[in-house]
Amino acid sequence: MNRTIALLLTLTAASGAVTLAAAVGTGFASEKVIRVKAKKFEFSPSEIKVKKGEPLVLELSSEDRGHGFNLPDFGVEAKINPGAVTRVSFTPGKTGKFNFACDVFCGSGHEEMSGALVVTE
Repeated sequence: MNRTIALLLTLTAASGAVTLAAAVGTGFASEKVIRVKAKKFEFSPSEIKVKKGEPLVLELSSEDRGHGFNLPDFGVEAKINPGAVTRVSFTPGKTGKFNFACDVFCGSGHEEMSGALVVTE
């Protein structure tokens, strides 16, 4: 009986240690949510700073018309419709400064509608 209890306590402790190690190993308890607003002809914020390996959700919305969001270095592409929130999820696996841009023509000045994702260690 005592051996069974000791075995159960050992297994429970080991299971908890594995779960804790997995959580501590990533350093991120949950995804980081960043709201990005698109309007003629800018993104706000235009620079997004995150950590490598941190799960990320961008909540994209438009204040005026249809726009696009294209972050080619991470394969992220989305359409942004006015009055709706478009959510895109990804985990940056490399460091650096990565440009994003509107890829839906939205008028004269469209070519300047861009920003950057800055990923650090």
